Amino acid sequence: MEKKFIIKVYGKVQGVWFRKSAQQKALALGLRGFCKNMEDGSVYIEAEGDLEKLFNFVNWCKKGPELAEVENIKMSEETPTGAMGFVVI
Repeated sequence: MEKKFIIKVYGKVQGVWFRKSAQQKALALGLRGFCKNMEDGSVYIEAEGDLEKLFNFVNWCKKGPELAEVENIKMSEETPTGAMGFVVI
């Protein structure tokens, strides 16, 4: 079943290749959507796909790439929009 998660990642998540690594992980899992840096220092992600793969992605986001220091994650669910690919904004 297709789902869409909005994920906000807080901590030391900018300037540590978080978005590029998230893109690579999402594509490897076959997820679609985008990620972008926010002015408050967080990373905002919209990801769509299979529920099990989304949970796998969320678990990855809790750690992020090697240099990241994730302090908190907020997640919500929305109706999928049929996004194509996974891009870094």
